[in-house]
Formats: sequence, structure tokens, C-alpha cells
Amino acid sequence: MEDRFSASVELQGDSKQAFFGVFDGHGGSKAAEFASKNLEKNIIDEIVRIRDKSEVDEAVKEGYLKTDAEFLKEDVSGGTCCVTALIHDGKLVVSNAGDCRAVMSRDGVAEALTSDHRPSREDEKDRIESLGGYVDLCRGVWRIQGCLAVSRGIGDQHLKQWVIAEPETKIISIKPECEFLILASDGLWEKVTNQEAVDIARPSCIGINKPNALLACKKLVELSVSRGSSDDISVMLVQLGRYI
Repeated sequence: MEDRFSASVELQGDSKQAFFGVFDGHGGSKAAEFASKNLEKNIIDEIVRIRDKSEVDEAVKEGYLKTDAEFLKEDVSGGTCCVTALIHDGKLVVSNAGDCRAVMSRDGVAEALTSDHRPSREDEKDRIESLGGYVDLCRGVWRIQGCLAVSRGIGDQHLKQWVIAEPETKIISIKPECEFLILASDGLWEKVTNQEAVDIARPSCIGINKPNALLACKKLVELSVSRGSSDDISVMLVQLGRYI
């Protein structure tokens, strides 16, 4: 099991601020372990440093890049995909590097807040090739240099000139129709569609006296396994109503 996660509520003593992350390691669990322990702190440090609160996406970016640089200094092999959700000043700040994904339920409709970073994505392929790398199809999977099946992430020192740690970030205001957020590694998304995940999780989370997010997560994992997933699967569900 190479996946890791982090979850912190009441950031800086504020019950309306939180940080959540899912990290899917490859080539070992060390990069995922490192990111789960350090990325949150690095992002928060950057947010404290900025003066213009509209630059929160830049703060997150710097937090990712700093974590990557620190891990590379460890001189350890392997890497990790990341998806994170920062709840700050009534905003949901979702970022990813790799193919971990964030999907939100908006009044029961699934809304993907991230786009998977794979070498087959046209803009990622162009970026890699412009830097002198190549992307090819290996046993049905598009890979960088015939090796890695994701195009962004923390670590991967031997491919670092092509596998960047810079995240893509989306910021939305948390409104009453924003019900919950699912963060998961690709072990879920390879077998379960975004809307299926929302449909399965929603009855355990919305319109009942005692919501059970853990039960929802277990149902999603079990569905993916029943459909043949042999990958590591990590699922996290965040109830957004408490942060309005």
C-alpha cells in the first residue's frame, strides 16, 4: 500500500479552515509519506506569507514546489501524485499534480474539480516533447520515456525535467448547494465514474439525521474492488456544509 493521506481541521485555530490530501505513491511509499507530512505545512507557510489574499493559488503552487524540492534533497527514489483541498476564507481551493482526482457533489450532480495529468493529455504531451522527452504507448498505457504513466507529481528525480510538481488549482466559493467533496486515488476512478461515486456516497451523507461519510467511502472502495481494481485505493469524503 503506497497511498497516504492527511487531514487537518481547525487550521490556525479556525473551525472554518481545513486541509485534506490524498497521495498516491509509485516506486515505493516514501514520496507519498513525505508529502503527507510536509505539503500542508509548506502551503500554510506560503499563505501566511502572502499579503494579497487573491494569490492563494500561487501560495499553493509554491507549497507544492517547495515540498518537491525538499523531497528531492532526500535523494530517495519514487514519486507521488497528489490531490489536496484547502478550505480558507469561505473558499474551496482544490489542487492536483498527477491522476488523483477531486469530485464535488453540487446538489447531487458530480463536478470534477481536477483534470488528470497523464502523458496522453494533449497539452501535457506537447509540454513533455517540447522539453526533449517522449511519450509512447506501452502495453496499452501512455508513458513518459516508456516509464511513468503520470505527467506531474512530487519526486521522480530521474524524470524531473518532464514530471513537474506544479499543480493545477481551482477555487470556488462554498455555497449551500456544495454538498460534499470526494478526494481519491486513481484506484477508485479507474473503475467508478464521477457521477457513480456521487450517487453512491450521497445517501450516506445528505438528508439523513446521522451522516456516515466513512460508510460512503467503504462503499466506493468495495465497488472499485468488485469491478476488478487491483490498484491501491484511497477515498476521502469531506462534508462541505460545515464550512459555509
